[in-house]
Amino acid sequence: MPRGDGTGPYGGGGRGTGFGSGRGRNQGDRPGAGPSGVCLCPACGEKTAHRQGVPCYNETCPKCGTKMIRE
Repeated sequence: MPRGDGTGPYGGGGRGTGFGSGRGRNQGDRPGAGPSGVCLCPACGEKTAHRQGVPCYNETCPKCGTKMIRE
């Protein structure tokens, strides 16, 4: 039964003892992450500059029309 002290039903733990470092996905250090970077076509290898605010998976390759991925 919860005790109302923030430790949960099993006691111990408390707040702030969760997993992870709190830096977001992939610890924020993945090359190509952020507003700059490159979108890559997995089918033909074409590369285009990543446009800020537009995910690469929403872009189509200018050569073959395949959906692009983030490099």
